[in-house]
Amino acid sequence: QAQLVESGGGLVQAGGSLRLSCAAASGRTFSSYAMAWFRQAPGKEREFVAAISSSGRTTYYANSLKGRFTISRDNAENTMYLQMNSLKPEDTAVYYCAAGPYLSSSPSPREFGSWGQGTQVTVSS
Repeated sequence: QAQLVESGGGLVQAGGSLRLSCAAASGRTFSSYAMAWFRQAPGKEREFVAAISSSGRTTYYANSLKGRFTISRDNAENTMYLQMNSLKPEDTAVYYCAAGPYLSSSPSPREFGSWGQGTQVTVSS
């Protein structure tokens, strides 16, 4: 399984931007994993944010986040990113990166076997 470490979270005002990173260290080639971001707000279930195929050519987003969030990856650096723009207070959550063997068109947490520890994103109004 991949070992994943998120970074880049923090406190930002509404309308601001953050860039999250997910660095992977694994015995299996990073470029073979489908990757995803999920988030979980207090008292809510973990929800899908965005996902990217192993090659980076295919991406999926939660409908409510399209146009504001961009997922990308650099397989040479074993790192995935989430660029978040025009942040809103409702984006406040712990953001998790995840790795899995394949990418479906409707990614769910159960498809991903490796998870990071999460990074807190707080958006103030």
